[in-house]
Amino acid sequence: MDPILDLALPDLDVRRDGEDARVLVVRLDDPGRRNAMGEQMTASWCRLVDGLRATVEGGPGEVRAVVVTGAGSAFSAGGDLSWLGDGSGAGASVEALRDRMARYYEDWLGLRGVGVPVVAAVNGAAVGAGLGLALACDVRLVGASARLSAPFTALGLHPGMGTTRTLAEAVGPAAARELLLTGRTVGAEEAVRFGLATAAYPDDRLLGEATALARTLATRAPVATRLLLRGLADGGPRDLAEAVAQEAAAQATTLATADLTEGLAAARERRAPRFTGR
Repeated sequence: MDPILDLALPDLDVRRDGEDARVLVVRLDDPGRRNAMGEQMTASWCRLVDGLRATVEGGPGEVRAVVVTGAGSAFSAGGDLSWLGDGSGAGASVEALRDRMARYYEDWLGLRGVGVPVVAAVNGAAVGAGLGLALACDVRLVGASARLSAPFTALGLHPGMGTTRTLAEAVGPAAARELLLTGRTVGAEEAVRFGLATAAYPDDRLLGEATALARTLATRAPVATRLLLRGLADGGPRDLAEAVAQEAAAQATTLATADLTEGLAAARERRAPRFTGR
């Protein structure tokens, strides 16, 4: 049994990469609603994240890198806010609404804590919470059709999904202010120029390029990668002193691993390393 593929995950299409089974390709799979992040998809996402946490440490079904993309013509149109429009949120207290949104953000942003690199292949629209999900990934590649926006204030909403932090991490505070205040749409070329994405590709090449990058990331030492991701979390170290302290502790941990011995031997012998995560 595959601990990931055997999960029941409505609204998600989850597959192992055909060239490297340690790479997991996840499609948000509700194209009729432009992959809106509704209740059913959110529940499936939580089960997926829990499954990933159980596999990244090694053993059967190990995962070392993840690709996230959208089925059809959109990455994700964002959160399903129909419950606001139909009045089901009316009469709820501010505290109850706050708790509901906090749980939603925690559910989707849980991907940041699984301990493996995540590549977003942004095809078409990534709007609001959909943009927030892309920003939660470690690397973003965009297709030529990509359209990224955070139109929260145009809907009467304060921004959410951590975008007040993650957007500034990606593009800097000044550009983040402009994008959040205006909610305007950014195309593929501007996304790369801003730093929202590292590269843009024709739509028909996007997923292949993202998967190839994930295969490369999957070859890196798992312990070193996991510690690096942990150190970069929440915007990274606050200052140089904290960076040095974190690096000293993390390097000491990796110096004691068999993977370091293997990495040095592979470099001497000019071959690809075979890391085991130990």
